Amino acid sequence: MLSLSTIFGLLGNITTGLMYLAPVKTFWHIVQRRSTEEFESLPYVVKLLNGYLWLYYGIIKPNSVLVATINGFGAFLELIYVTIFLLFAPPRMRAMTAILFVVLDIVFPVAAVLIIQLVLKNTDLRISVVGFLCLLFSIATYGSPLSIMKTVVITKSVEYMPFLLSFILFINGATWTVYAVVTKDWFIGIPNGSGLALGTAQLVLYAIYWKPKKEKKALDNVEDGWQHEPLIAESSPSQAKG
Repeated sequence: MLSLSTIFGLLGNITTGLMYLAPVKTFWHIVQRRSTEEFESLPYVVKLLNGYLWLYYGIIKPNSVLVATINGFGAFLELIYVTIFLLFAPPRMRAMTAILFVVLDIVFPVAAVLIIQLVLKNTDLRISVVGFLCLLFSIATYGSPLSIMKTVVITKSVEYMPFLLSFILFINGATWTVYAVVTKDWFIGIPNGSGLALGTAQLVLYAIYWKPKKEKKALDNVEDGWQHEPLIAESSPSQAKG
């Protein structure tokens, strides 16, 4: 019989996999048009780094194979997304993406792994350091949902905040939060608890500002709504929470 942690870990793999797959339609259009247009590469570069770190965390922490599997899959997809940017972005964006990719997705993770493996001999300390890095970068990726929520409040429209993504964010946060409680892993619990709170807030905003005439257009922008926004919200973290 499957344990509670295994059940929620498997459910988390499914919901997180859906979130990683969300940009596929957007990148298919980019390949067809052979242009990234106004899309930004930074969210994908940071999510690739985040995937690397969680993969490493899942490998070094005992009984965390389900954390490793989904983030290995996610890192693979994000690498494809970043590669597409490098192929089809305008020269200036391509150069910036290349620099970010080398620094954040090659130099930083390689240096971090080497330092952690060579300097930190205690396994528990390694897990804590990697978990803290995962927590930090996971929180950073929530800048896009925060920014789009701000847009919804200002415009009083959910046009660029599709219900499906908000619902998946809510379910994904809830699933991994339960997993974290069961396994007593607060490095997983804190960022996913934040995701649960953001998902809940988005669903509340959707209930407040949804208008039937906007629904059709919103369905055509399932991925666009988040990725047109900056990765880091303009307000500071303290302001964002206020």
